[in-house]
Amino acid sequence: MKSKIYISIIAILAILVQPSCKDLAIDPLNVIQDRDVFGTEAGVAGYLATVYRALPIEDFYYRQEGSGFNRGWEQFYHPGALCGELVGPYGSTYDGAGGFGYWPYNDIRTVNYFIENLPVYGTGFSSEQIDAWLGEAYFCRAYYYFALAKRYGGIPIIRKVQHYPEQSLEELQVHRDKEEDVWNFISADLDSAYNKMPATSPRGRANRYVAAALKSRAMLYAGSIAKYGSENFVAGDARDQGYAGIPASAANGFFQKAWDAAKLLEGQYSLYRKKTDKEQNYVDLFLDRESTENILVRDYSLTSNTAHSWDATMTCRFMTADGLSRAYPTLELIERFTGQLPVVNADGTPRRFDNTAQLAQGLEPRLLATIYFPGATLRGKQFDMQRGIYEHFNGTAADELGQNPPNLSVRHLAGKTETLFNGMRIIGFTGISTDNDDFTRTGFYVRKYVDYNRTQSQCGLYMSTQSWIDMRYAEVLLNRAEAAVELNNPGDARNMINDIRERAGAPLLVGDFTIDTVRNERCKELAFEKQYWWDLRRWRIADRMLDNTKYHALMPYYVADEQKFIFLRELEPFQRSYTFEKKFYYEPIPGGELGKNPNLYPNNPNH
Repeated sequence: MKSKIYISIIAILAILVQPSCKDLAIDPLNVIQDRDVFGTEAGVAGYLATVYRALPIEDFYYRQEGSGFNRGWEQFYHPGALCGELVGPYGSTYDGAGGFGYWPYNDIRTVNYFIENLPVYGTGFSSEQIDAWLGEAYFCRAYYYFALAKRYGGIPIIRKVQHYPEQSLEELQVHRDKEEDVWNFISADLDSAYNKMPATSPRGRANRYVAAALKSRAMLYAGSIAKYGSENFVAGDARDQGYAGIPASAANGFFQKAWDAAKLLEGQYSLYRKKTDKEQNYVDLFLDRESTENILVRDYSLTSNTAHSWDATMTCRFMTADGLSRAYPTLELIERFTGQLPVVNADGTPRRFDNTAQLAQGLEPRLLATIYFPGATLRGKQFDMQRGIYEHFNGTAADELGQNPPNLSVRHLAGKTETLFNGMRIIGFTGISTDNDDFTRTGFYVRKYVDYNRTQSQCGLYMSTQSWIDMRYAEVLLNRAEAAVELNNPGDARNMINDIRERAGAPLLVGDFTIDTVRNERCKELAFEKQYWWDLRRWRIADRMLDNTKYHALMPYYVADEQKFIFLRELEPFQRSYTFEKKFYYEPIPGGELGKNPNLYPNNPNH
């Protein structure tokens, strides 16, 4: 089994030693031993680099389906398109809930090998340095287990390196541990990481506060499962034996751990407030490498062949150099910020607008920084979303969307931008179209993480290098707020939420404060950051929120005889419905692993 680890180590060291090969008398690479890796700073750095590179960060490349954490340019396959943040290319909720067989025990073995051998061979380093590196290893191991536990519940806890053929098959075929024990193991590893690591670290690596941030996220997840999971999951042997589910009595203990961990970051990070313009400030916090809010980031570059395609796949080809867009914000997400948009008059008639940009006037800066509205501009071009043209429009919006619409006979629709009515384009260069996958179908585009500084020619496939922010301080404040409400401390929660809302340019909250208040704020602040899909699952409300659910668009139309625009709230043209079955709260243990180790049974219920 050691040879598997040596292969990756050899690859690392081959790179690390190249610049100084002429000056060093070294053994051939095929006889590199543990002392060569764990006894040199370069060897340790290279080893940890492989561990960090395999971390299951759900970044630009992540796709909750067959490709998993693998590299791929189709970043429009976003989990937000499974749960109502976006509409997009997924065919059903099962595309995400069915999982992709994530089972990183080779990576966990790599970490365990490091934990066991660094103290043995790293005798030339100070105890503080050894502890710092071991703390990073404990952090990474906890990260791997968090990714496993939120998918499968109880899985085997492997603390020591397994050796084959020295150990018998019976010793290697370990049983699942109870889900509660797995979350406690994650908590203990993160405590070890916090206690061993220093307060600062190189960019992209963990320190004690990064460990505390992850603990706030993981323990909040565990607390939610304990509190809300018992009545919202199907029965079965895995549940009965504690492999799927946590006793409700454990909930407050996990919530307290989440709150305590989040509190540790107080004074160490701060919300990004570099710009006085709140909209621009919120845009820039996702692009500024020096943001005071960043806790853990993953970087990309053209030279290392790790660049991604976010700019090419979140905006249509009209404003990019390559790729295409296929995932678009839903009207339901916008309405979390605004309630019903002011597009209908008191008498039910559509409100008239001189131009589509008027719709966004007066809306919350954070919303406008998260989503491109009709009339916004990017790279010198305007988002000219238009669904069609009415020669004239009489009556109410409700009548038009009813069974006998009065104006359809004078409405003109098209699938292509070059289609004209009396010399006017029927749809815009940015949509809306029903036969072009590159145009919005909801009337909106994603703005978060889109780099407006890049020219159009720089926005092709594998040309984007903005960093993915895996953990930022706003999430930690939200974790703390949610845990505080669950622990009956709404005052602390209100303080956390109002700090976020003040930065966002939103009114401060007063009056009644409930768990739904915190959840709604979380959905808004973390939109498109690949959190909402998991939040619905840990809150155990996905089966209610996604029950043959369809999502809506806001369709702009031009009324020719008035030279005005109207907006109609319609079902988005994908017309896809999403249903989340209760069995989806846990993914099935991968079939190949069950075949190798029958002690992983019972599988999760209904799988």
